[in-house]
Amino acid sequence: MIDMGATLARGALIGFAIAAPVGPVGLLCIRRTFAHGARTGLASGLGAATADAMYGLVAALGVSAVAALLLEHAALLRIVGGLLMAGLGVAALARARAMPPASAPCGSQLPASGHAPASARGATAGGLLGAFGTTFALTASSPMTILSFAGLLAALAPPDGSMRGGLVLVAGVFAGSIAWWALLVGGVSASRKAVSPRMLRIIEAVSGIALLAFAAWSLITGMAMA
Repeated sequence: MIDMGATLARGALIGFAIAAPVGPVGLLCIRRTFAHGARTGLASGLGAATADAMYGLVAALGVSAVAALLLEHAALLRIVGGLLMAGLGVAALARARAMPPASAPCGSQLPASGHAPASARGATAGGLLGAFGTTFALTASSPMTILSFAGLLAALAPPDGSMRGGLVLVAGVFAGSIAWWALLVGGVSASRKAVSPRMLRIIEAVSGIALLAFAAWSLITGMAMA
Protein backbone atom coordinates (compact mmCIF):
# COMPACT_ATOMS: atom_id res chain seq x y z
CA MET A 1 0.00 0.00 0.00
CA ILE A 2 1.49 3.31 -1.12
CA ASP A 3 1.56 6.22 1.28
CA MET A 4 0.14 8.83 -1.12
CA GLY A 5 0.84 11.68 1.28
CA ALA A 6 4.52 10.80 1.47
CA THR A 7 4.68 10.32 -2.30
CA LEU A 8 3.08 13.73 -2.86
CA ALA A 9 5.56 15.30 -0.45
CA ARG A 10 8.50 13.69 -2.25
CA GLY A 11 7.22 15.03 -5.56
CA ALA A 12 6.83 18.50 -4.08
CA LEU A 13 10.43 18.35 -2.87
CA ILE A 14 11.60 17.46 -6.38
CA GLY A 15 9.54 20.24 -7.99
CA PHE A 16 10.70 22.87 -5.51
CA ALA A 17 14.36 21.85 -5.79
CA ILE A 18 14.36 21.93 -9.61
CA ALA A 19 12.45 25.24 -9.87
CA ALA A 20 14.41 27.13 -7.22
CA PRO A 21 17.73 27.86 -9.00
CA VAL A 22 17.45 31.31 -10.63
CA GLY A 23 17.96 31.10 -14.38
CA PRO A 24 16.41 32.79 -17.42
CA VAL A 25 12.87 31.81 -16.39
CA GLY A 26 13.43 33.20 -12.89
CA LEU A 27 14.72 36.46 -14.36
CA LEU A 28 11.65 36.73 -16.58
CA CYS A 29 9.35 36.03 -13.65
CA ILE A 30 11.03 38.70 -11.50
CA ARG A 31 11.07 41.30 -14.27
CA ARG A 32 7.46 40.69 -15.24
CA THR A 33 6.31 40.90 -11.64
CA PHE A 34 8.04 44.26 -11.23
CA ALA A 35 6.76 45.58 -14.55
CA HIS A 36 3.25 44.09 -14.75
CA GLY A 37 2.30 42.76 -11.33
CA ALA A 38 1.80 39.50 -9.48
CA ARG A 39 -0.69 37.94 -11.92
CA THR A 40 1.75 38.14 -14.81
CA GLY A 41 4.55 36.82 -12.62
CA LEU A 42 2.42 33.89 -11.50
CA ALA A 43 1.41 33.15 -15.10
CA SER A 44 5.11 33.01 -15.97
CA GLY A 45 5.78 30.63 -13.08
CA LEU A 46 2.81 28.48 -14.08
CA GLY A 47 4.29 28.04 -17.55
CA ALA A 48 7.57 26.78 -16.10
CA ALA A 49 5.77 24.54 -13.59
CA THR A 50 3.66 23.00 -16.36
CA ALA A 51 6.78 22.16 -18.38
CA ASP A 52 8.40 20.69 -15.25
CA ALA A 53 5.32 18.53 -14.68
CA MET A 54 5.40 17.41 -18.31
CA TYR A 55 9.00 16.23 -17.97
CA GLY A 56 8.19 14.70 -14.61
CA LEU A 57 5.34 12.74 -16.20
CA VAL A 58 7.61 11.41 -18.93
CA ALA A 59 10.22 10.33 -16.39
CA ALA A 60 7.78 8.95 -13.78
CA LEU A 61 5.83 6.84 -16.26
CA GLY A 62 8.99 5.59 -17.92
CA VAL A 63 8.01 6.78 -21.38
CA SER A 64 11.39 5.86 -22.80
CA ALA A 65 10.43 6.51 -26.44
CA VAL A 66 9.43 10.10 -25.67
CA ALA A 67 12.50 10.66 -23.54
CA ALA A 68 14.75 9.26 -26.28
CA LEU A 69 13.09 11.50 -28.88
CA LEU A 70 13.59 14.59 -26.72
CA LEU A 71 17.22 13.77 -26.05
CA GLU A 72 17.81 12.95 -29.71
CA HIS A 73 16.70 16.46 -30.64
CA ALA A 74 18.26 18.12 -27.60
CA ALA A 75 20.64 20.21 -29.72
CA LEU A 76 17.85 21.61 -31.89
CA LEU A 77 15.65 22.38 -28.90
CA ARG A 78 18.55 24.08 -27.13
CA ILE A 79 19.16 26.26 -30.18
CA VAL A 80 15.47 27.14 -30.43
CA GLY A 81 15.47 28.02 -26.73
CA GLY A 82 18.58 30.15 -27.22
CA LEU A 83 16.94 32.07 -30.06
CA LEU A 84 13.83 32.63 -27.93
CA MET A 85 15.95 33.91 -25.04
CA ALA A 86 17.86 36.19 -27.42
CA GLY A 87 14.60 37.67 -28.67
CA LEU A 88 13.38 38.25 -25.12
CA GLY A 89 16.72 39.81 -24.17
CA VAL A 90 16.69 42.22 -27.13
CA ALA A 91 13.08 43.15 -26.33
CA ALA A 92 14.01 43.87 -22.68
CA LEU A 93 16.90 46.12 -23.75
CA ALA A 94 14.61 47.94 -26.20
CA ARG A 95 12.06 48.54 -23.43
CA ALA A 96 14.79 49.82 -21.10
CA ARG A 97 16.00 52.23 -23.77
CA ALA A 98 12.46 53.45 -24.52
CA MET A 99 11.52 54.06 -20.88
CA PRO A 100 11.69 57.79 -20.07
CA PRO A 101 13.39 58.81 -16.82
CA ALA A 102 10.83 59.69 -14.16
CA SER A 103 10.54 60.08 -10.44
CA ALA A 104 7.06 58.67 -9.90
CA PRO A 105 6.92 55.25 -8.18
CA CYS A 106 6.21 52.18 -10.25
CA GLY A 107 2.84 51.64 -8.60
CA SER A 108 1.57 55.19 -9.17
CA GLN A 109 -1.94 55.93 -10.40
CA LEU A 110 -3.03 56.40 -13.98
CA PRO A 111 -1.64 59.45 -15.75
CA ALA A 112 -3.85 62.34 -16.74
CA SER A 113 -4.13 61.00 -20.29
CA GLY A 114 -6.17 58.09 -18.92
CA HIS A 115 -4.11 55.42 -20.66
CA ALA A 116 -3.57 52.24 -18.68
CA PRO A 117 -0.04 51.72 -17.39
CA ALA A 118 2.13 48.81 -18.53
CA SER A 119 1.16 46.81 -15.43
CA ALA A 120 -2.52 46.90 -16.37
CA ARG A 121 -1.87 46.07 -20.01
CA GLY A 122 0.39 43.17 -19.08
CA ALA A 123 -2.33 41.58 -16.92
CA THR A 124 -4.84 41.14 -19.79
CA ALA A 125 -5.79 37.63 -20.89
CA GLY A 126 -3.49 37.87 -23.91
CA GLY A 127 -0.63 39.14 -21.79
CA LEU A 128 -1.07 36.36 -19.24
CA LEU A 129 -1.23 33.72 -21.99
CA GLY A 130 1.93 35.14 -23.57
CA ALA A 131 3.70 35.11 -20.20
CA PHE A 132 2.68 31.47 -19.69
CA GLY A 133 3.67 30.45 -23.22
CA THR A 134 7.15 31.96 -23.25
CA THR A 135 8.23 30.42 -19.94
CA PHE A 136 6.70 27.07 -20.91
CA ALA A 137 8.64 27.16 -24.18
CA LEU A 138 11.88 28.16 -22.45
CA THR A 139 11.60 25.40 -19.88
CA ALA A 140 10.49 22.79 -22.41
CA SER A 141 13.37 23.68 -24.74
CA SER A 142 15.82 22.23 -22.21
CA PRO A 143 15.16 18.48 -22.58
CA MET A 144 18.28 17.62 -20.59
CA THR A 145 16.10 18.48 -17.58
CA ILE A 146 14.52 15.07 -18.06
CA LEU A 147 17.79 13.49 -16.92
CA SER A 148 17.55 15.39 -13.62
CA PHE A 149 13.98 14.22 -13.17
CA ALA A 150 14.88 10.65 -14.07
CA GLY A 151 17.60 10.52 -11.42
CA LEU A 152 15.51 12.12 -8.69
CA LEU A 153 12.43 10.09 -9.50
CA ALA A 154 14.44 6.88 -9.48
CA ALA A 155 15.59 7.71 -5.96
CA LEU A 156 12.26 8.96 -4.59
CA ALA A 157 9.62 7.08 -6.61
CA PRO A 158 7.14 4.69 -4.91
CA PRO A 159 8.70 1.24 -4.43
CA ASP A 160 6.03 -0.61 -6.44
CA GLY A 161 6.47 1.62 -9.49
CA SER A 162 2.70 1.86 -10.05
CA MET A 163 1.16 4.34 -12.49
CA ARG A 164 -1.00 5.76 -9.72
CA GLY A 165 2.04 6.41 -7.57
CA GLY A 166 3.82 8.00 -10.52
CA LEU A 167 0.91 10.35 -11.20
CA VAL A 168 0.75 11.37 -7.53
CA LEU A 169 4.50 12.02 -7.61
CA VAL A 170 4.11 14.24 -10.71
CA ALA A 171 1.26 16.12 -9.03
CA GLY A 172 3.67 16.78 -6.17
CA VAL A 173 6.32 18.01 -8.64
CA PHE A 174 3.81 20.49 -10.05
CA ALA A 175 2.74 21.63 -6.58
CA GLY A 176 6.34 22.08 -5.41
CA SER A 177 7.24 24.07 -8.50
CA ILE A 178 4.18 26.30 -8.09
CA ALA A 179 5.07 26.82 -4.43
CA TRP A 180 8.49 28.18 -5.40
CA TRP A 181 7.08 30.55 -8.03
CA ALA A 182 4.41 31.77 -5.61
CA LEU A 183 7.08 32.52 -3.00
CA LEU A 184 9.26 34.32 -5.54
CA VAL A 185 6.41 36.38 -6.98
CA GLY A 186 5.08 37.20 -3.52
CA GLY A 187 8.45 38.51 -2.39
CA VAL A 188 8.99 40.59 -5.51
CA SER A 189 5.42 41.91 -5.48
CA ALA A 190 5.75 43.02 -1.86
CA SER A 191 8.61 45.36 -2.81
CA ARG A 192 7.15 46.45 -6.16
CA LYS A 193 5.71 49.79 -5.04
CA ALA A 194 9.08 50.86 -3.70
CA VAL A 195 10.70 50.45 -7.13
CA SER A 196 11.05 53.70 -9.07
CA PRO A 197 10.83 53.92 -12.87
CA ARG A 198 14.60 54.46 -12.92
CA MET A 199 15.15 51.22 -11.00
CA LEU A 200 12.67 49.41 -13.24
CA ARG A 201 14.66 50.63 -16.24
CA ILE A 202 17.81 49.18 -14.67
CA ILE A 203 16.01 45.88 -14.00
CA GLU A 204 14.91 45.73 -17.64
CA ALA A 205 18.46 46.39 -18.85
CA VAL A 206 20.10 43.89 -16.50
CA SER A 207 17.55 41.18 -17.32
CA GLY A 208 18.06 41.84 -21.03
CA ILE A 209 21.83 41.47 -20.74
CA ALA A 210 21.48 38.33 -18.61
CA LEU A 211 19.01 36.78 -21.06
CA LEU A 212 21.40 37.46 -23.93
CA ALA A 213 24.19 35.79 -21.95
CA PHE A 214 22.00 32.73 -21.30
CA ALA A 215 21.03 32.73 -24.97
CA ALA A 216 24.66 32.77 -26.09
CA TRP A 217 25.47 29.84 -23.80
CA SER A 218 22.44 27.88 -25.02
CA LEU A 219 23.27 28.53 -28.69
CA ILE A 220 26.95 27.64 -28.28
CA THR A 221 26.25 24.40 -26.41
CA GLY A 222 23.43 23.52 -28.80
CA MET A 223 25.64 23.97 -31.87
CA ALA A 224 28.40 21.97 -30.15
CA MET A 225 25.93 19.11 -29.57
CA ALA A 226 24.65 19.18 -33.16
